Amino acid sequence: MTPAQTPAAARPAQRRFVDDYLLALLARASHAVSAEFHAQLRGRGVGVPVWRVLATLSGLPRGQGETVTGLANACLLQQPTMTKVLDRMERDGLVRRHADVQDRRVVRLTLTPRGEAMVADLLVAARAHEAEVLARHSPEEVEAIKALLRDLIARQDRARR
Repeated sequence: MTPAQTPAAARPAQRRFVDDYLLALLARASHAVSAEFHAQLRGRGVGVPVWRVLATLSGLPRGQGETVTGLANACLLQQPTMTKVLDRMERDGLVRRHADVQDRRVVRLTLTPRGEAMVADLLVAARAHEAEVLARHSPEEVEAIKALLRDLIARQDRARR
């Protein structure tokens, strides 16, 4: 029997590069966990970029807002794509653009009352999904995963500066 004819179960386990490559593991883990929630978003007629903007703006103090660049970074989108998403969201009455109080050249975005109502509902669903995902792990594992990811992000941010 040639190696190609050998049943997969009988072949020695060989790890692929991507099975140990940090970036691939992070992306696959994010995709696996996010896919469930993204299906819920689609069922509600909400796109992932819109959800990300709503969720990012939801925690800001009233009136503070966020810049397009800040939103693009937080939402993992290129700035031109973010601008198009924000144009649609503004047209749909979810966000509002306004000049920064200290630098009128800077445009900030905030949620409208309609956007706040929409995100409040979505946050309940997101928290329920997160709880469901985290219930598959011990509290110690959850805290260790979150702490490691926060540290990884912070160190990468420092390294880029």
